[in-house]
Amino acid sequence: MTCSDSAVLDAPAAAPIHIERRWPKEGYTRIPNWVYTDPAIFQKEMDVFFGGRTWNYVGLECEVPETGCYKRNWIGNRPVIMVRTESGEINVLENRCAHRGAQICWQNTGQVTDFTCPYHQWNYDLDGNLQGVPFRRGAMGKGGMPRDFDPRQNGIRKLRSVNRGGSIWATFADDAPSFEEYCGAEVLAEIDHMLPGKKLKLLGYSRQLIPSNWKMYLENLKDPYHATLLHTFYITFGLWRADSKSECIPTGGGAHSVMVSHNEGKKKTEATSEMSRFRDDLELLDLETVTPRAEFNRGRVGGAWVFPAAQFGIQANSLKTRHVIPRSPTEHELVFTYYGYEDDDEEMTRLRLKHANLLGPAGFVSMDDSEMLNQVQIGVTGYPEARGIVEMGGRDTEPADYMVTEVLIRSFYDYYRNAMGL
Repeated sequence: MTCSDSAVLDAPAAAPIHIERRWPKEGYTRIPNWVYTDPAIFQKEMDVFFGGRTWNYVGLECEVPETGCYKRNWIGNRPVIMVRTESGEINVLENRCAHRGAQICWQNTGQVTDFTCPYHQWNYDLDGNLQGVPFRRGAMGKGGMPRDFDPRQNGIRKLRSVNRGGSIWATFADDAPSFEEYCGAEVLAEIDHMLPGKKLKLLGYSRQLIPSNWKMYLENLKDPYHATLLHTFYITFGLWRADSKSECIPTGGGAHSVMVSHNEGKKKTEATSEMSRFRDDLELLDLETVTPRAEFNRGRVGGAWVFPAAQFGIQANSLKTRHVIPRSPTEHELVFTYYGYEDDDEEMTRLRLKHANLLGPAGFVSMDDSEMLNQVQIGVTGYPEARGIVEMGGRDTEPADYMVTEVLIRSFYDYYRNAMGL
């Protein structure tokens, strides 16, 4: 296997962080605990990664099916609105009034003809243009805005955005690379695999607040090592195991990653002796829970992590996006959006919904992750000057064709510390 040939992401320009922090001398094989707890580090990440020259997942086109349908979302700690315009295009707007900065949309979804700020009722069209200011000329001949106030210069900012196969992405940076260049060939292939150009059908959401730093979830999705040990359900019923055919491909200079495996069913091998949670005595009465109907992925599971905060993947017949929303240095929100295709028959839709129970806040698998991330956050908070070790599978950042590796985490922190100026 050779190194990824996709474009290496240029590290966003980062001014030095004015705090006394020094990365461990071992480099990207050690992760200092303070990157998960320090408020100054957190704010720098919001500016460099979410507000910088990156492309951020906002939602799916099927979530705003008609004119005026909107969805509120977040890019890092910045609220945004995805809305379908009268022309059928989808805009991504900053969710803040140009007047005093109040959020315009307070609900997660809805349908409107225009946007009105609740505070002072400034009104905007679906393109973000300011079209009404109460008392602009004052009252009783007094007050009002200056005569030279120009509504055309004081609308809501519309972000640069792109629609890829029904997924909507946006960037705050006018000089960001194209979406295709940003993602690179391997990640684009995964997105196109999950979103092949067919019309999408929204199936539902799950949301949870996890008391851990946002990067811990990113690492969790780049860590096949834990998946082969922690998750009893995965291990026992062959959905994700150390002895499965697999690929771990860092890309985008380490920012993105592709991780896939092949469902080989329940079996006992030499590797299961190392899996203390493997339960050969467990049998499922409902085998449909772990038996997907054959479709385009041919038993291949996994997907792509698109830095900074989104993953596209498939598990059994469940198609979903995962979106990480940082809330503070020690807390993040995780949102799953489940979807199918408009041409799915009723049976496939039922299976997509049923297999969604593998993941999410109370999923057969995901509940393990939420608890462990909380425990890790407690540990690193108590010892901010300690560091983590990521040498499983070696000390390099080359693609791996096996599960017992932390190469994707190493590659990410190689990118991260350079981008952050650490």
